[in-house]
Amino acid sequence: MRDALWRKSAGAQAAAVRGGAVTATALLEAHLERIAEVNPAVNAVTQLIADRARADADAVDRRRAAGEELGPLAGVPFTVKETTAVEGVPTTFGATAFRHATARADAPPVARLRAAGAVPVGHTNMPTLVLAGMHTRSELFGDTVNPWSRAVTPGGSSGGDGAAVASGMVPLGLGNDAGGSVRIPAAFCGVAGLKPTTGRYPADHRIGPDDPALAAQELVVDGPLARTVADLRLVHGVLAGAAPCDPRAVPVPPFGAPLPGPLKVAKVADPGGGGVHPSVRAALDAAADALNDAGYEVHEVPDVPRLEETLEAYARMTLTEFASAWPRLKPLLGEGGHCYIEWGMARTRPVDLAEYLRLTGVRLGIRRDWAAFLAEYPLVLGPVFTLPPFAPGEELRDPESSLRLQRAMRLCTATSFAGLPAVAVPAGTADGLPRGVQLIGRPYREDLCLDAAEEVERRLAVPVPIDPRP
Repeated sequence: MRDALWRKSAGAQAAAVRGGAVTATALLEAHLERIAEVNPAVNAVTQLIADRARADADAVDRRRAAGEELGPLAGVPFTVKETTAVEGVPTTFGATAFRHATARADAPPVARLRAAGAVPVGHTNMPTLVLAGMHTRSELFGDTVNPWSRAVTPGGSSGGDGAAVASGMVPLGLGNDAGGSVRIPAAFCGVAGLKPTTGRYPADHRIGPDDPALAAQELVVDGPLARTVADLRLVHGVLAGAAPCDPRAVPVPPFGAPLPGPLKVAKVADPGGGGVHPSVRAALDAAADALNDAGYEVHEVPDVPRLEETLEAYARMTLTEFASAWPRLKPLLGEGGHCYIEWGMARTRPVDLAEYLRLTGVRLGIRRDWAAFLAEYPLVLGPVFTLPPFAPGEELRDPESSLRLQRAMRLCTATSFAGLPAVAVPAGTADGLPRGVQLIGRPYREDLCLDAAEEVERRLAVPVPIDPRP
């Protein structure tokens, strides 16, 4: 029984703890044993907090013994990306400069998961400062391995959580996404990932006392990774909602009213017409068939609204913000960590104030056009990444490789800029590796994305957790 505990879904684990079939302590120890077994090969968990986790699990067990009602995630272990504060643990961002930056309090999503009974077991790896590339390699902790194959990256920047969830170290990971950083690791590691609507979950993404600039405020959202869509739904219900600590978080119910069916889904196989790999196209076709089989009405459409303009506006706003801070950031990235951003800044020069202000209006217009598009098609089915998983560090080979791989995540970039929710879900395998697709929806209708993703998962799920492979 104990050996099988780490294989169960988060929902099943919590139900077992609430029902007394297993203690939270036994559940935690099963996961700590799994971490000890596979993390040396995968290098996903960077800072294990076993003693703290044991105390948290014991507190869950004492509450149950006292007859208290336990939360929906009672006893469930989870990991937290190195960007996100866990009280008493350094929030390193993978950088040597922050290796002793101990957090004074939990970040808002960590606090909400704890309040629901979940138990953080450690931090997970990421590219240094999330700026050093698309592969999960940090100055402080080295490379994370994709458990499906060492020959390909687990993705980034939440690659540590993707690899940890896929290899059975935890059933849940907490990452964040500003252009694909939850969805790409989910797709590459064969798990599910949720990027919520901007303003859906309360968050705190400060590095130090100051709040980030506008683009960083608007684009970065925290989001969960899990082995099942049902677990994403469970976590979404816990994380959603307003909070005084974050004025951006809005009091919208996590689950909305059903829409009259059949729901129309816009299938966008090749966003922007830049090309899509045959295996990615096959995954989209299979997902479309699954949705049609489930009663959705899938229509292939040429493109999403204003894609090229969106990508240009995203790059110009974000790289202008990076440029102003670059003299301070570059020395923190370690050897070679500066190339990825510097190549981007060479392609897209910083803009002046007048142009930056104009771009804020462009963003509103893009959101307006997406709203009209989603009024006709409440869901969009598209690729997470238009290429198969790539070799670790390929994005740092040269400027051309970097641009090619950035273009492959263009639908993730566009939907982050528009602030839309999206769920990445596996849609089978090709050449021994998982292939993921994403379902994109109207603002604050993560539930519609989850419903559709669950139908894809039901028909095309891949076998996770897995043991790390050569």
